[in-house]
Amino acid sequence: MLTVVKVGGGLGRGAGDDALKTLCAALGELGERHPLLVVPGGAGFADAVRDADRRFALSAEAAHRMAILGMEQFGWLLAELIPGAERCADLTRFGPGRTTVLLPAALPLHALPASWQVTSDSIAAWVAIRVGAGRLVLVKGVDGLYAKWPADGDPIARLSVAELAALRPGGVDEYLPAVLEGAHFETWVIAAERVVELIERGTAVGTRIGLLP
Repeated sequence: MLTVVKVGGGLGRGAGDDALKTLCAALGELGERHPLLVVPGGAGFADAVRDADRRFALSAEAAHRMAILGMEQFGWLLAELIPGAERCADLTRFGPGRTTVLLPAALPLHALPASWQVTSDSIAAWVAIRVGAGRLVLVKGVDGLYAKWPADGDPIARLSVAELAALRPGGVDEYLPAVLEGAHFETWVIAAERVVELIERGTAVGTRIGLLP
């Protein structure tokens, strides 16, 4: 089963360096046994775009495309840190036996709105649909989604896509429920240290979205 793993940009900022390196090492090893397609977050590269947007009032299209280029840059970093990783710039050149890092700048993302409501979360979900993935994993700096944000208490264990849309929790972008409507895979929001357990065992502490019985 192909798993799309979005590595959150928060792991690429300052204090998250060790966590990012540990996760990347694990993704390289996991890719030898499980087909993985890694979608990069924006990390500090997208933060620079947000700053430019605040300062210069960029058009929505310019800010959106610049943020995707930020994801592209973080993707190059991830490909350097994941042992044995291969890079791909489209949705056809990846396969089993390795971890592939997607470089998204050339993808036909015009179906998604050009807005800060659409971040790498929604783009990763769009990718998962296009490649027929069996699972989408959104790796964050916390254990899942919470009824109150910032994270407080235990994460919500399960949500339908409709419940996600109604709750509008912090931690994922606002457009994600729209992309996940009709998706035929489960989505997990988990912390980096839970990734190995989830990929190997199929479950872990975190928030599971969709495919409810």
